[in-house]
Amino acid sequence: MKTEFEAIPLVKNESRKRFEIEIDGHFAFINYGENDDQIALVHTEAEPELAGTGAAAAVVEKTLQFIKESGKKLLPFCPYVFAFIKKHPEWKTIVDEKFGSYNKL
Repeated sequence: MKTEFEAIPLVKNESRKRFEIEIDGHFAFINYGENDDQIALVHTEAEPELAGTGAAAAVVEKTLQFIKESGKKLLPFCPYVFAFIKKHPEWKTIVDEKFGSYNKL
């Protein structure tokens, strides 16, 4: 994660069902669903003003850290999150082994 994003807090916006970070009034976020022991990440997006800044990668990394600390297992349905984990295999440890594409990570 770029250093300029390290101090920006991750917000779990339960009313909008998304994890988000805000940068200069613009958001990068991941839509999610969850149950007692899993969190499914389904869509990552950064507002156009944040394109190319690394904000999407930052919200992914912050969200993965949140999931790790929660003790829940991850279901990475979002292609961006899936690709991020494939590129950073140290995060595979939080992916639920029952996830259909687990062996492709």
